[in-house]
Amino acid sequence: MLRLFVALRPPPAIRERLCAVMDGVPRARWQDDAQLHLTSRFIGEVDRPLADDIAAALGRVHAPAPVVRLAGVGAFDHRGQADTLWADVQPQDSLLHLHRKVDQACIRAGLPPERRAYRPHITLARMPRSAGGAPEVAAWRAAHAALNSDAFALPHLVLYQSHLGRDGASYEPVMRWPLNGGPDEEASSSFTSDGLPAQ
Repeated sequence: MLRLFVALRPPPAIRERLCAVMDGVPRARWQDDAQLHLTSRFIGEVDRPLADDIAAALGRVHAPAPVVRLAGVGAFDHRGQADTLWADVQPQDSLLHLHRKVDQACIRAGLPPERRAYRPHITLARMPRSAGGAPEVAAWRAAHAALNSDAFALPHLVLYQSHLGRDGASYEPVMRWPLNGGPDEEASSSFTSDGLPAQ
């Protein structure tokens, strides 16, 4: 089985800006540069034939390349305790439009519709459930509330494979497609010649 998700990759200067705020919260598991992305649709575990169908459907998605900017930070809570620290992006209309297109493609490939509300963000850290750290999280949010950037484009839709390990997840891009207004290039992939995701 392959654990997949669809995402957008921020450009290097934006990833550098994000890495600069990853500090100051004890026991936070900060993302590294290779992990920074903006999820468009989580897919989960699928078999290889379905992965092929999903990739084919995603290759037919036509949508403008979103142009956004960094706009502060936030946290998701679980039972009153922060479990994810993230960077906000604005405006979100084009991201919501792309999410709907991606979800429709996944449905055509045979997946159920996405049931969770979509909240565009870039995950910066995950917090262990036993971490506590509420004052540190509040201080970190206050310190970086003004995080911002110039506008930047997200020109490619990327299909990632997630590998779960002892130290968390690592993400492998397996296919990439240019969005409308992005660089004019062919879809690139690390799929094998028979069209199945590389291991």
